[in-house]
Amino acid sequence: MTVLSSDALAAYWSGPEVATNLVVFMNLLGALALGLVVGYERTYHGRAAGMRTYGLVCMASAALTVIAGYPAFWFGGNVGVSVGVDPTRVIQGVVTGVGFLGAGVIMKEGFNISGLTTAASIWASCAIGILVGVGFYAAAMLLTLLSASCMMWMSKLESWLPSRQAVALTLRFRAGFEPREEVLRRVALERGYEIASGTLSIDFHEGKVEWHFVAIALDKKEGHSVSHLAGELAGFEGVESFQISHARN
Repeated sequence: MTVLSSDALAAYWSGPEVATNLVVFMNLLGALALGLVVGYERTYHGRAAGMRTYGLVCMASAALTVIAGYPAFWFGGNVGVSVGVDPTRVIQGVVTGVGFLGAGVIMKEGFNISGLTTAASIWASCAIGILVGVGFYAAAMLLTLLSASCMMWMSKLESWLPSRQAVALTLRFRAGFEPREEVLRRVALERGYEIASGTLSIDFHEGKVEWHFVAIALDKKEGHSVSHLAGELAGFEGVESFQISHARN
């Protein structure tokens, strides 16, 4: 039986092979659901990695792990014929290499982080390729569908669920002006924000104080918009210049 014979190709869609794919299906769905739950907690607290990132990584991790439990069904059950080297070593090398590739698309500027979902989707694509490579075609199709759905529609679910937006601020004060933290926190509360613990850092350059911090909205509907905050900051006494942006991307 050659690798391109009808029997060899049909083996990829045999009853036991399809049953194994169904097991992989359930693992992928369960992992995605649990990953979304964990990711929502991060989304609610205004962190950079949210539901899409956690869902993709958890689901891809499950895909790579569950196939290790069914090596007899790899390559349509023709493991003895097809495998010349240990495929787990190949998978390990691929996953490691793609992990470095994904890290290259993550950008950090101050408190702003972007590219996390892109990096997670690259890693998920790696898992899809591995599923195809070992012959779990149906599972690869489902992982593709779930990954694309997660990236396209999960942001809408995030916006619908209760959450708190986070903004990153840099305030540069005029020379001689001495800002006070308690005043800053009170002003933030009046506008529906609280300063996230552990984010405040202070620089002193050329006789001027510069504060960097992240403010998190108390409620989804309570925090002022970035444009509204910018308009108010322009009129604050002692503020020479400022920079404000969303803290998660």
